[in-house]
Amino acid sequence: MNLALWIAAGLLAAVALTGGVSKTFVPKERLALVHGGGWTADASAGFVKTLGVLELLAVAGLILPAALGIAPVVVPVTAVCWVLLMVGAMITHGRRGEVSLVMLNLVYLALAVFIVWGRFGPEAFTD
Repeated sequence: MNLALWIAAGLLAAVALTGGVSKTFVPKERLALVHGGGWTADASAGFVKTLGVLELLAVAGLILPAALGIAPVVVPVTAVCWVLLMVGAMITHGRRGEVSLVMLNLVYLALAVFIVWGRFGPEAFTD
């Protein structure tokens, strides 16, 4: 189970890294042209960049605390934050009628819930 939790955290970290880099460093006008990025046309550049930075922080929060053994409780806390982010993403894409993206966000949400359950529960990091 520990391995499955690490794999789930790694997958979410990869997703967060991809989204974080694109939202932080790619202009929102360019993001609005790609599949799934249309919502950025209705958002401020600051909001898009803030989401990007939060996703980059999620990368660190999902991996580094456990890998370094420093405050590993941050891992499931980060996963809880990811759940909230995915709920917002699902609402945003749902309002735009982007059902396939809602389903993809649901998969990410499920991975995060698995991490929350596993790291707060049976495979919690203990000092």
